[in-house]
Amino acid sequence: MIARVCAELGESFEEVDIDGDPALREKYGAEIPVTFVDGRQHDFWRVSEDRLRASLTRT
Repeated sequence: MIARVCAELGESFEEVDIDGDPALREKYGAEIPVTFVDGRQHDFWRVSEDRLRASLTRT
């Protein structure tokens, strides 16, 4: 869903494997999946398509 929304809006995204980094796993392990928009935490546990789309189209 994230890839689809980003593609539709012409945005890019980077997927990071939290389990591959002990510091990230400790910080975000209980919140997987966790998403960030513009460097700020956006959602966790459940990614809302509507919220993601709104954040990516906000001017």
